[in-house]
Formats: sequence, C-alpha cells, structure tokens
Amino acid sequence: MNYWLFKSEPSTWGWDDQLAKGDEGEEWDGVRNYQARNFMRQMEIGDRGFFYHSQKERALVGIVEVMAEAHPDSTTDDPRWDCVDVKAVKSLPRPVTLDEIKADARLAEMILVKNSRLSVQPVTEEEWRILCELAGTDP
Repeated sequence: MNYWLFKSEPSTWGWDDQLAKGDEGEEWDGVRNYQARNFMRQMEIGDRGFFYHSQKERALVGIVEVMAEAHPDSTTDDPRWDCVDVKAVKSLPRPVTLDEIKADARLAEMILVKNSRLSVQPVTEEEWRILCELAGTDP
C-alpha cells in the first residue's frame, strides 16, 4: 500500500463534502499540475491518503482511500488531465496543522514541508505513521 496527501480548499470541496459522498466517493478532479497528475497515475486501488484542508485551516482532517485508478478527468476535454476517485474512510480524531508538521523534526523532509503548494503528493510509510500518531489514530 502507498500513502498520499490530497489538498483541497474547504470552501470548494471540504472534508464534510467528502464524507457526504459516502462509499460512492468522488473524483479528485481539477488537478492541473503535471507532477500532481503523475502522482495520481501511480496510485492503486486501496492506497490511503490524508485529506488536507488548505487556505486558512491548513490541517490534515481525514483519511481517504483510492477507489478507482487514474482515468480521464471528467471536468475537462483535455486528454492530458487524469484523476482518481477517493472515498472517505474516517475523520481524524484530532486535526494536525501544518505548523505542527513543520515543527516536528521527524517530518522535515516531507514534501508538504518542502513544497506546500503541490496539491497531490506522496507520503512515506514513516511519515504516515508519525502523522497518524499526532492525529491520535492507528496507522
């Protein structure tokens, strides 16, 4: 299993929206960055990811699961853009803020710390374990 981080502006698509989709899930559409798209092309069904609220909140708030591998993004006719489908697994007992992540020396090499603008990014297994610990949930 691989681990990921999905960033979203809560005013556009927030954790509550993702939860409301239930097992039906939703396309992680609208990504227009080649590196983020390429990461989605590497995803496999069953991979897990953190749902991250960007903008003011800047925190991990939930865990999602990839339920469909990369396919054409339905929000564009441009064949360059793909997306995956994700469903909510669970809310984190405690959100983990970007400030907390940056303050933890164990996470200094995390992509979120080094390139906070990338909307879809990998998370190492060790980072996943640490972040789950900080959030108060089992990895």
